[in-house]
Amino acid sequence: MLSYQHAYHAGNAADLHKHAALAALLDYLVQKPKPLTYIETHAGRGLYRLDAPEAVRTGEAAAAAPRYARLPPRHPLAGVIAGARSRHGPAAYPGSPLIALALLRDGDTAHLAELHPQEHAALVAATAGLGAHVTREDGWAAARRLTPPAPRRGLMLVDPAYELAEDYAAMPDRIGTVARKWPVGHILLWYPLLSDGRHGPMLRALAAAHPGAARHEVRFPPARPGHGMTGSGLFLINPPWVWPEIAADLAALFPPEP
Repeated sequence: MLSYQHAYHAGNAADLHKHAALAALLDYLVQKPKPLTYIETHAGRGLYRLDAPEAVRTGEAAAAAPRYARLPPRHPLAGVIAGARSRHGPAAYPGSPLIALALLRDGDTAHLAELHPQEHAALVAATAGLGAHVTREDGWAAARRLTPPAPRRGLMLVDPAYELAEDYAAMPDRIGTVARKWPVGHILLWYPLLSDGRHGPMLRALAAAHPGAARHEVRFPPARPGHGMTGSGLFLINPPWVWPEIAADLAALFPPEP
């Protein structure tokens, strides 16, 4: 299915959770002089506007704005957002491809896969001149094709739309295939926390298969009445030693509701 478009959800609380984690991980990885590979399986369009009709309609970005205000100026995500807004206007919001490309160095490699035709076209435009390899391709086909990458050091972001219920059941095998092909890669999976609990069996299977992985979850009120997402989760295979510090910074963005 190709019905999902992230423009309705860009800049929401889940984006803050996953994008703050992504920026912090990449900021750590680029401190070492060795080159790295970044792979994104479901890249989206790369650049969003928070005043677009889609974002205004859901109100998710507006609801998350106070949480973004908690980002300390030292956080790499804060710098990337500021840079995007200086170039594209105050309503711009960088998706994960632009966050990654802002932090990667010359000599690093980025592969971005997006299957939706309109999203792919927008991604090509948003990343023009930035040196990324952008393909219109199924994300899982891209993950199998690209792993193990060269350079072998690096990070993969898996951020699917979860359009179908069976996507949750298939995830452990898909992630396991990539992890076996790329045993040294940092593999970061985002997942929604849902009121019906459908993510539970997926997480139990992932935890059993990858006992050394890290898991981080945050909770927040539903964006609107009847909205089933009540939080955001991250599952990280091969967490670096700085992950506890990164996780503590993430938790500080989501203090308990009064």
